[in-house]
Amino acid sequence: MQFKHPELLYALLLLLIPIIIHLFQLRRFKETPFTNVAFLKEVTLQTRKSSQLKKWLTLITRLLLLACAVLAFAQPFTSKSDTFNQERETVLYLDNSFSMQAMGSKGELMKRAVQDILTEFPDDEELTIITNNNTFRNTSLKAIRNDLLQLPYSSNQLDYDAMQFKASKMFSKNAGTIKDLVIISDFQQKEGSFSSIADSTINVNLVKLKPVNLNNAFIDSVSISKMDVNNIKLNVFIKNTGQSIENLPISLYNGDNLTAKTSISIEDEMRIQFDLPIDQEINGKIVLSDNNLQFDNEFFFNINVTERINVLSINEANDSFLNRVYTEDEFNFSSSPLSRLNYSDITNQNIIVLNELKTIPNSLITALKSFTGNGGYIIIIPSYNVNLDSYNQLFTNYNFATFDKLIEEEVKITTIQFSHPLYSGVFDKKIDNFQYPKVNHHYSIKNNSGSSILDFENGQPFLQKSSNAFIFAAPLNSKNTNFKNSPLIVPTLYNIAKQSLKLPNLYYTIGRANTYDVKTEVQKDNVVKLVKDNIQVIPRQVPSASQLRLTTQESPVSAGTYNVLNENEVVKKVSYNYNRSESSLRYHDIESNHADLMVNSIPEVVEDIKSEMKINELWKWFVIFALIFLVIEMLILKYIK
Repeated sequence: MQFKHPELLYALLLLLIPIIIHLFQLRRFKETPFTNVAFLKEVTLQTRKSSQLKKWLTLITRLLLLACAVLAFAQPFTSKSDTFNQERETVLYLDNSFSMQAMGSKGELMKRAVQDILTEFPDDEELTIITNNNTFRNTSLKAIRNDLLQLPYSSNQLDYDAMQFKASKMFSKNAGTIKDLVIISDFQQKEGSFSSIADSTINVNLVKLKPVNLNNAFIDSVSISKMDVNNIKLNVFIKNTGQSIENLPISLYNGDNLTAKTSISIEDEMRIQFDLPIDQEINGKIVLSDNNLQFDNEFFFNINVTERINVLSINEANDSFLNRVYTEDEFNFSSSPLSRLNYSDITNQNIIVLNELKTIPNSLITALKSFTGNGGYIIIIPSYNVNLDSYNQLFTNYNFATFDKLIEEEVKITTIQFSHPLYSGVFDKKIDNFQYPKVNHHYSIKNNSGSSILDFENGQPFLQKSSNAFIFAAPLNSKNTNFKNSPLIVPTLYNIAKQSLKLPNLYYTIGRANTYDVKTEVQKDNVVKLVKDNIQVIPRQVPSASQLRLTTQESPVSAGTYNVLNENEVVKKVSYNYNRSESSLRYHDIESNHADLMVNSIPEVVEDIKSEMKINELWKWFVIFALIFLVIEMLILKYIK
């Protein structure tokens, strides 16, 4: 037994007062005259016995009465734990990721968890609640009730280590407080396994919420498989993580217009195909009618009107092979002799080809440095017997090695770096038995530092990339090489030009680093925005003379097709979708691996915390006993003569 006010126990010393009074019988004597001495002796004898009994009973009841009163004021209590009077800090992690949309026995997992938190925890208790995208620190449920009731699902997923690190930072550094961390989640399998926090000063409680249905069909991705004169073949990939489904409806929209509808039967995964017109802009949305998770039932994509890439060839040699590669359906190809070059045209290009220049003037080197610094690309094709100093001066702008000397011997181009991004999707497999192109003379490279793409049989590079520059080590004219007749010429030059303008993909995934270019000029103090309904996002943007490179990652957070706005002009459209990693309803085995931390429900967690803080107050009993002894004393005084 313990006391809230132990200092009041000193009042027990007051018990000495009735003891002294009774022992010394501090009272006045009254004289009564008697004429019969015999009668006096009899009365004295009887009174002495009854008086002694009454005196001791009265003393005992008064002592007990006073003792119970003092103990009642000291407020005695008992407790199951020694930590009942320590200050407590409580941090809740509430998982609001999309997998928490799954239905439990009492509704959606996250919404049911919110109701349990609001019901079980006291309204005025100070606590901290963190989610994947919000923090409510040192507040009360009364203050954030509406925020919790309106808590949205989040596409932002904290991995378990990051979540526990964030939660641990919410606690104070006071070593005297009891720290309780309650993790409320479905514990879906993500990258890496779940491991509990290593801090022994934090009491971790795991509340695993379980869905009643593990079936989920979802749209995984889309791609274009084929384009012809009239149509685009769009592949839609559907996955299912549960039992097989019959007659699952799927609809295709262009904007708000329904353009196609079908139904499928699926076991685990399948592909369906839609035809789209090639001559119009597509703002696509695919809708799947599945009753479990809702976030992955829609998939957005868009196909913009094709933007042509600006290519300028600066020539001192024939450029007809370039004209055949850079056709007008995809490129704005222009050419100019070096002697008649208009330098103001450079800033409007996406890629510039230096086609066998003998000498590169300093003015052109300066202009190209500024051009590539703003995101432009260049292709350098040397001539026979070039001015090495001018070329090497240009190379220093791109941290490239230097041309050493001209080697006049025939060598074959035998090595293709199939893993290089330039050839991504070009080859189905590595090719070993094709007719190798050859050159009659080439430049050796000193202190090679670039990224090799094509190599000679002697190990020297034929084509390298360094920064925004692609550099050939030999002239490409027909007298020197048959490379222009090789199957490599078209994908090499075509893909280099395609890299110079990062056109938007069919779609992007929210939460990943996404980069694309838009052809627009932004006035000073203006910015390009991504706009959808009432949502506005300002992406990171790097401008150049004729285009803008946009990068997004943390935003936008809502799926859909966004307008790219420069002031009030729609420059193009881009589509964003939620990451499908949460669509697969697979979970960590918390019950087996962390059974000592498991708690069955939120009410049970609250009860466990309360039981450690709960005290059994005894003061009421002592008040009752004091009253009982008071009544007993009154009865003694009244009925014992």
